[in-house]
Amino acid sequence: MIIRGIGGRWLVAALSASAVFTSGCAASVDAEELPGVYRSDKTGGEIRLDSDKTFTATGISADEATGSGDTDPTDFRGRWEFVSGDETSDFVYLTVKDGGLGKVGGIQLYPKDSLVEFHPDPDGPPSVVLAKADSP
Repeated sequence: MIIRGIGGRWLVAALSASAVFTSGCAASVDAEELPGVYRSDKTGGEIRLDSDKTFTATGISADEATGSGDTDPTDFRGRWEFVSGDETSDFVYLTVKDGGLGKVGGIQLYPKDSLVEFHPDPDGPPSVVLAKADSP
């Protein structure tokens, strides 16, 4: 393909700059910045990711966390692990202790900037979005 003239060069420059800026926007999550308390203003739910890789969730229903089960807010705890993929597939894997929530496997949280999101259906919208609190 040959692009001629000033307009064509401008188009190539604009598209190249867009590609650079777009690829720079999707930064990978820094796992060391994940520990902290995350809260939902909408539901009142909270999750605390501790630096020792344990977590505590309060006021989050089984339905919000797993996509099925009871809709009443509950508390659960366990261990967390950051799983790094490419910029669009980083997630936090929660292993719920003592079979809490009636779940055999774990739960995935998707970090995005200063938020974490429960996505029971990875292709669907988040069921709960929690923002990192300034202080615990």
